[in-house]
Amino acid sequence: MTRKRKRLAVIATGMCFLALAAGLTFYALGQRTSYFYMPADLLTQPAAAGERIRLGGLVQEGSVVRGEGTRVLFAVTDGANVINVVYEGILPDLFREEQGIVTEGTLSPDGTLLADTVLAKHDETYMPREMADRLKEEGVWKEE
Repeated sequence: MTRKRKRLAVIATGMCFLALAAGLTFYALGQRTSYFYMPADLLTQPAAAGERIRLGGLVQEGSVVRGEGTRVLFAVTDGANVINVVYEGILPDLFREEQGIVTEGTLSPDGTLLADTVLAKHDETYMPREMADRLKEEGVWKEE
């Protein structure tokens, strides 16, 4: 094998390795994709059942129902629209009615979000900018 062929073989092997690494990276990132929705977005453009999503809004007043163990049912609203959420786990200390939250989970066929993560905000830094802007547009935003 000449030096030129050895060099080409090393370059080809390196390129194959880089292509494989890039392919695996894009595949892994595609598996973790979850889209952010507000209740109005889910009602106008429904996500597919079983699709992983993030839902943001305010916990609707009077909607928190604690079930057996750590099961909690509540509703997330943007002021006009409501999406029911079922969560199995320990809620954050800051979780309460009329509190801004972001939930992440999968959508069931009946439109209920089966959440596996609930994040409660303590100030505006925890709320995504899109959600804060949408709540301001809807007139739901409460200045403190």
